[in-house]
Amino acid sequence: MIHHSAYPWAVITRRRMTLAILILLTLLAVAWGWGGLEIASPARRPLQAHHLEFLQNPAAHGVRLSRFLLSDQTPCLMIEPATDGIMGRRGLTVREQLKNQSVPLSEPGTILGTLVLLHGRNGRKEDYLLVGERLCAAGFRCLLPDLPAHGEHPGKVATFGIQEAAMPALLLREAAEKFGFSPQPAGLLGMSMGGAVAIHAAARVAAPWRTLVVISSFDRLDTTLKNNVSRKAGAWLGAAWLAGAEQVYRLRTGIQMAEIRSDRPASTLDLPVLICHGTADRVIPLASGQRLYAALKPAVEKRWIEVPGADHHNVLITDFPLYATLARWLLEHMGKKP
Repeated sequence: MIHHSAYPWAVITRRRMTLAILILLTLLAVAWGWGGLEIASPARRPLQAHHLEFLQNPAAHGVRLSRFLLSDQTPCLMIEPATDGIMGRRGLTVREQLKNQSVPLSEPGTILGTLVLLHGRNGRKEDYLLVGERLCAAGFRCLLPDLPAHGEHPGKVATFGIQEAAMPALLLREAAEKFGFSPQPAGLLGMSMGGAVAIHAAARVAAPWRTLVVISSFDRLDTTLKNNVSRKAGAWLGAAWLAGAEQVYRLRTGIQMAEIRSDRPASTLDLPVLICHGTADRVIPLASGQRLYAALKPAVEKRWIEVPGADHHNVLITDFPLYATLARWLLEHMGKKP
């Protein structure tokens, strides 16, 4: 027998539950759409004050700077060591660290080879100007492109190496032709999304790279994203969000997110590979980087480096002598043919 005085409250409770479910589903739908679109086409970051300072006065950083477009309309920068040998303070620090490690160095201003530097998701080529400053001081020319859906690149979607893999070699070839330098020796360096692009580029047939450096990158994109969302919202919501975001991403790019894997092309590489990862990285956990490293062939010359206490956003700016470590690896391996 129904107690009539309680019946209206039961109706109100059911309505509230229904409304709550509808709100939850609406929020999930919005999250799915935003998530899939943000992964495919992240919000583009404008130039920052430190970018503008560098672009307006590259000589203060010990480099020469050139802007150019590739035939596919990719916007690029090239920075080279200043011919007078004068370096900025970051370059001087790296050279001092290399000297302390008894690494033989060429005269300041000498160019020993060319590096292509690939930025991460939500980044742009100018983010690597200060990285390039340090590597120029060690004797390298650095080529910095905007990746699709980032910076001023006309491309609308990011596919983490699946569709971008040919661009680094195109950049090396066209820059060499335009500026009249030898394309060899050449190396690749990428961080996070840029690391995934670099791995796919290095795995291409007849790739021109002598060595590869990957910083804070992943083995699989789907598991990395699931880990991030689950950490913030719980396992159930993380799985639900990823399922919806994957569908939106597929509709936007034509690519299944499960196809975005770096471990598979990594397993085919035959060139020397250095992989670095921060021990406190929560965006791409250390274990993801370790699985990527484990995917490399046992016979490949490789090295794994952990940056103590570094997270995903500060791995390039801790007290750990990362740039001297990278420069030493590059100097030792740029002369080796894959």
